[in-house]
Amino acid sequence: MKKSIFLFLTLIALNLSAQEVNIIPQPVKLNIKQKTAPFTIDQNTQIIAPDSLNNSITFFTDYLSKYYGIVISRDSTFNKKSNVIKLEINAVKTTNPDRYELSSDDKQIQISASSPKGIFYGIQTLIQLLPYSRKAFPVQIPAVSMVDYPRFDYRGMHLDVSRHFFDVAFVKQYIDYLALHKMNYFHWHLTDDHGWRIEIKKYPKLTEIGAWRNGSVVGLWPGKGNENVKYQVLPNEIKITPKDAVIKTDGIKHGGFYTQEQIKDVVDYATKRYITIIPEIEMPAHSMAILAAYPELGTEPSKKYEVAQTWGMMNKYNNVLQASDSTFKFLENVLTEVMALFPSQYIHIGGDEASKVWWRQSAVSQQIMKVNGLKTESELQSYFIRRIEKFVNNKGKTIIGWNEILQGGLAPNAVVMSWQGEKGGIEAARQNHKAIMTPEDKVYFNHAQFIKEDSLTAGKASLLVDVYNYEPVPTELNAAQAKYIWGGQGCLWSEYITNPAKVQYQLFPRLDALSEVLWSPKEKRNYTDFQKRLKTQFKRYDLMGITYSKRYLEN
Repeated sequence: MKKSIFLFLTLIALNLSAQEVNIIPQPVKLNIKQKTAPFTIDQNTQIIAPDSLNNSITFFTDYLSKYYGIVISRDSTFNKKSNVIKLEINAVKTTNPDRYELSSDDKQIQISASSPKGIFYGIQTLIQLLPYSRKAFPVQIPAVSMVDYPRFDYRGMHLDVSRHFFDVAFVKQYIDYLALHKMNYFHWHLTDDHGWRIEIKKYPKLTEIGAWRNGSVVGLWPGKGNENVKYQVLPNEIKITPKDAVIKTDGIKHGGFYTQEQIKDVVDYATKRYITIIPEIEMPAHSMAILAAYPELGTEPSKKYEVAQTWGMMNKYNNVLQASDSTFKFLENVLTEVMALFPSQYIHIGGDEASKVWWRQSAVSQQIMKVNGLKTESELQSYFIRRIEKFVNNKGKTIIGWNEILQGGLAPNAVVMSWQGEKGGIEAARQNHKAIMTPEDKVYFNHAQFIKEDSLTAGKASLLVDVYNYEPVPTELNAAQAKYIWGGQGCLWSEYITNPAKVQYQLFPRLDALSEVLWSPKEKRNYTDFQKRLKTQFKRYDLMGITYSKRYLEN
């Protein structure tokens, strides 16, 4: 009788092991050991690893302690054979340093890779093998073996902290979300018309004045009470009707910024999670926060600029910098401080939505064009970007810009971030430039996630199924050109995102879909299977206290 009960319980454990393997993003190769009992983690479990893997050890043990109340010890010797989790750097030759192997049975779990980064990705998979309930005791890991590595080298996610500011604690939480999904780049949108968010010691007015606005429009653009304000964009002027229109806002002061010490802290936090932070300093447009602090850098230096309080394309209000020597000196000084804070090889310089009207109206701009042999304002924009790129390149860094940097001729070494569909990425790849695909209609997560959305959002819906089925490599490219598609990125613009819960609501589960697009083999993508695995992922999010739409649970 006792043998029968033991056998029955063993079969339940084996069946449970097989059922609970729901990993996002989908691994390259996964084998479930149907006849092997699960591994049990308890207070006697030890983690064995060299000091070079401290980042992975800390991430895992902190997660285990926080969500299951289990504290496991560490050992640096590899003699113990049972009740151990082994992390090993091996000498396996691989072209992909992110590759890892994971194997588990009833005696041990082993994760091996050729680099610490690969081990860290293995840890993220191990976390997804854990139970999704605090009450799940014993804590068991199903018996599996897998080989895994990413499809794309660039797997990014963006956060706009200009339109609404988010504190350091939440930015770190956001970085953890990316780490759990094996994303490796965080695009930090630090400056825009609506607020300057990074301390620059040489120019204190950027944060004294540029970090604060006196209000925000209420509701969707143009905002409550502004429905009768009309904008007409003409080749040589912008007409606003009525001419003396005053934009109505909530009148609530909003702002904030990160000190350089806080920036260093966040960079260190991300580095320990093998995430590179790419800072974005917008230019030559989206610069109203700069101009509010230093109006002499604009095309109308006598104008009283203000930090923007309304959304939409702010070029209707003249947000471009003058392409003067004093402007370039200012930007070089700013970028020098920024590059000292961020070890990233890449600096994002914006380059988007620069209205040419303001340069066309400026006698100084026209003189600059004449002196430099520039025939059009698009060529002036290219001149601006090329001059900044030369400075950044001389500092050993590379610029990234939105696809508008293609206008007037692409800077020699620039990376193009294609947001207005795929055209910019295609053009960049054909010119043998790296491209990051982030088309607005697919991967802008500030857009609605349902046709009938239940919260305030921007733009047309970006449905979960459309995110999942997005293919970053355009069919228009041949095999040689396709190699320049570096990867893809999701964007989260914060006009209508005012708090962390709304960030979570917009981010999940579309981040799950994007992570699978960028990590897993194209041929393994299966939306029906993804939906099945997502049901388990939602339970993990419940464990972590993450907000998401419960409408996904209805089907």
